[in-house]
Amino acid sequence: MVTRLKEVDAVMVGMGWTGSIMARELTRAGLQVVGLERGPDMTPAEDFALPGIRDELRYTQRLEMIQDPAMETLTFRHRPSDSALPMRRFGSFLPGNGVGGAANHWGGHTWRFLPTDHVTRSHLVERYGASMIPEGMTVQDWAMSYAELEPYYDKFERLCGVAGQAGNLRGKKIAGGNVFEGARQNDYPTPPLTQNLSGEMFSKTAAELGFNPFPRPTSNCSRPYTNIEGLTLGACQQCGYCDRAGCEANAKAGPHVCVLPVLRADKRFELRSNAWVSRLTYDKAARKVTGVVYTDTRSGEEYEQPAGIVVLSAYVFGNVSLLLHSGIGEPYDPVTQRGSVGRNYCYQLSRFGVTMFFEDKYFNPFIGSPGTQMVIDNFNGDNFDHSGLGFVGGAIISCGHGDGRPISYRPTPAGTPRWGAQWKQATAKWYQHALTLGLSGSNYPNRNNYLSLDPNYKDQLGRPLLRMTYNFVENDYKLAEYCSNKAAEIGRAMNPTIMGKPNVRRGDYDIVPYQSTHNTGGTIMGTDPKTSVVNRYLQSWDADNLFIMGASTFPQQAAYNPTGPLGALTYWSAETIVRDYLKRPGPLVQA
Repeated sequence: MVTRLKEVDAVMVGMGWTGSIMARELTRAGLQVVGLERGPDMTPAEDFALPGIRDELRYTQRLEMIQDPAMETLTFRHRPSDSALPMRRFGSFLPGNGVGGAANHWGGHTWRFLPTDHVTRSHLVERYGASMIPEGMTVQDWAMSYAELEPYYDKFERLCGVAGQAGNLRGKKIAGGNVFEGARQNDYPTPPLTQNLSGEMFSKTAAELGFNPFPRPTSNCSRPYTNIEGLTLGACQQCGYCDRAGCEANAKAGPHVCVLPVLRADKRFELRSNAWVSRLTYDKAARKVTGVVYTDTRSGEEYEQPAGIVVLSAYVFGNVSLLLHSGIGEPYDPVTQRGSVGRNYCYQLSRFGVTMFFEDKYFNPFIGSPGTQMVIDNFNGDNFDHSGLGFVGGAIISCGHGDGRPISYRPTPAGTPRWGAQWKQATAKWYQHALTLGLSGSNYPNRNNYLSLDPNYKDQLGRPLLRMTYNFVENDYKLAEYCSNKAAEIGRAMNPTIMGKPNVRRGDYDIVPYQSTHNTGGTIMGTDPKTSVVNRYLQSWDADNLFIMGASTFPQQAAYNPTGPLGALTYWSAETIVRDYLKRPGPLVQA
C-alpha cells in the first residue's frame, strides 16, 4: 500500500549538483522543497576524513562510492539487432551513489563548451555544407547560445571556486589561457594549480610547435576560497587521491561543500536519503506531473510525494528511465526515427593516448591532482579545418601527473610481460619515469545509439532495466586516429627514451575498462518537440511542471567534461522558473 504524503511546492529526484543547486534556488524563492536521493546521506566531516579517505583499494578498486549494480544496473548491446545483457559490475563509467552524486568522486575538470559546440549542426552546415555531416549522425544545435549561457557559466564557476587562467576576457585574447574559449566576463575565481614537471615539459614542447597550451580549468581550489553562498573551500593538497574519492581538505568542489550546508540549514528544505523513486504520477490530459512514487530502501515501504513542480535531477540513466517508466513522451525508434525519449545517447572518446618513458626524468606521479595538467585545444571541436579529413569533431590533448596510486598506476613499455618477475622489475624501473599524453574526444550522436527499456531483465523494484544500445562509428575512429597522431608528433618532439604507439583500437566499444563517466543525451533539449524532450528552459514538452536537469539534455557530447555546462544550465533554468513560471504556470515556450 502506498502512503500518500502532504504536498510540497517542489520535489527534486536526485541530490547531486543539479538537484542541490535547483533546490537552493527554489527555497531562496520561498518554496517548500523536498530532495529525494536513492543512496545514503554523506557528510565530509564523517565520510571524507583522513586517514580513511586515502584508501585506493576501498574507493578506486572496490568502488565504494559507486552505484550498486545489484540494486539497479542497465543492459548493453552494440547494435539494435543484438541481444542485450546486464552489466554486473560498472566499469566503463561509474555513476555515483548517495547525496552529492557523481560529484563526490569526480576529478573536478570544469569547462565551458565552445560557442560552436552550442550550434554544432548549423555551424558545420554553414562552414562546410550539409554533406559534411555523416550519414546517420543526428547532431543538433543546443536550444540556447553560448552568449546566453555565459553569465550562468560564470555563476557556476564562482560557486565552485574554479582554478584556471582566462584566455578570452571580454573579447581580448590572453596568452597562457585558452585562446579558443568563448568570451568570458570574468577571470576564473582562483589562479591555476601549480604544474608539475610533466605538464611543464608538455607545455614547452607544444608551444615550440606552435600550439597554445594552458592549465586545465578545475574545481580543485588552488587557495582557500569563499564562494557565492558564503561557504569556504580549502586549498588543494595535491594528494593524488582526488578521483573516485572525497576530498579531506574540502578543496574539491561538490554539493556537500558548495551548496548543501546552507540548504540543510533552511527550514524550507527537507532531505530524504535512501528514497528510490520508481515512477512519476502523470496526468497526460492535464499536461501535468502530480508527484513521484518512491520506495524507502531501508524499510521497503512505498510513498507518494505530491508536488507542484517535479525536477528530474538524477544521473543520465535515471532521468531517461523515469520518463520511460512513467509513460511521459514518446520512446525513440531508430528505424522510423520517431520519438525523442532515449534519443541521441552519447559517450566520450577517451581511451586513447600516447605513453612515453624518460630515463633521465623523475616525475613523482603520486603528487598532483586531476587539475595539474596542461592542455591544448588546437584540435578540439572545429578549432581546425576539417576539410578533406572525413570526420567532424575533435579532442583536447593533455599531460600532467595527478593520480599515480600504487595499485592502479603501473606503466611499462610495450613488450613487457603482464605479470611475473620481469613485470615487477619493469614497474619498479619506470614508475617515476613515464608520462602519458591523454586525449578526450567529442562523441556525436548516431541514429542507432540510444536508450530504451529492456524486455527481459528487471531491477529490484520489478521494473524493466534501462537498455543501452551503443557503438563507435567511423567518425569516432577517424577522429581518434587523427588526434592521436597529432599527440604523437608532440610526444616525439619531447625526445623520450621509449615511446609507445598511439593507443587507438578499431573494433566494438568495450564496456569493461574505465573510460569516463561522461554519459549524455536521452532527454535532449531543442526547439522542436518531435526531436527533443525539453525546451530551451529544460521544461518538458509533455508536462508543464516537469523540468529535467543534467547532461541527459545535451544533444551531443563535446570533447570537454559535461559538469560546467550542466551547472550553468541548472542556474539558467532555475532563474526562468522563479522569474516566469511561478507567476504564470504553463509552457514557457509554445510548441
